[in-house]
Amino acid sequence: MNTPEEKLAELGLELPPLRPALGSYVGCVKTGNLLFTAGQGVDEYHGKLGRDLTVEEGYLAARQSMLNLLSVVKNEIGELSKVKQFVKILGMVNCTEEFTDQPKVMNGASDLIGLVFGEKGKHGRSAVGMAQLPNNTAIEIEMVIEIEE
Repeated sequence: MNTPEEKLAELGLELPPLRPALGSYVGCVKTGNLLFTAGQGVDEYHGKLGRDLTVEEGYLAARQSMLNLLSVVKNEIGELSKVKQFVKILGMVNCTEEFTDQPKVMNGASDLIGLVFGEKGKHGRSAVGMAQLPNNTAIEIEMVIEIEE
């Protein structure tokens, strides 16, 4: 069985370097066997969905945000094969008031972890629209995962 890192490579994807925090917080906090991540935006996609960006671009932004999150997780636990279960994902989409395709955008993150983690990638999710996100990033995602002890 391939590791998550090997599956990412098979998909032609790699984990990016850790992004610096934009405030007084840490990238994740571990309590018991749960890992709570801070929100991760993207450097590549800026603007509002429904005005500046298409649903397809939002999908790619969500996928990149998940790659950023996986970098945080790998840095914290050493290897992604220690992920036992994705529990909950919160996706915040920078969008116009009229935009209603937040779930389609967030599929970029959900589809990626499904491909890489299989059954462990099944998760609860919220996809919500926001009037603005830090640095005008298109998307920000935070999550809770269960990890092997």
